[in-house]
Amino acid sequence: MSLTIGELSRQTGVKVPTIRYYEQIGLLAEPLRTEGQQRRYETEAVRRLNFIRHARELGFEVEAIRQLLDLTGTPDRSCGDVHEITKVHLKEVKDKIARLTALRDELEAMVAHDHRKISECRIIEVLADHAECLHERH
Repeated sequence: MSLTIGELSRQTGVKVPTIRYYEQIGLLAEPLRTEGQQRRYETEAVRRLNFIRHARELGFEVEAIRQLLDLTGTPDRSCGDVHEITKVHLKEVKDKIARLTALRDELEAMVAHDHRKISECRIIEVLADHAECLHERH
């Protein structure tokens, strides 16, 4: 089976410019081309692109995806390296959640104060002076 880039895009839900980008950075192999220079993709490209898309949806960075894809080339190898890559990503996600939680709490505290005039507005005070942030006091 041979697919055009448009067909590959439709089957995987990945936009054509993104497919080209993945080719440029080496996540997706350069496809064979017809005499008219049209890209033609094999079935393996669908599987690989679905893997990349799903990993991106889970927030994996490009370099981690590259490492994971490289590891898929040695199917008899231990899953330990995959586990380690995923643990690093999980820690990054947890750190981001902690930062977002602090951000949410700060914004909630800012809007919880009464609605005085601008000269007394808590939101303006906090935006003008980072030391006024609740998380800066801890």
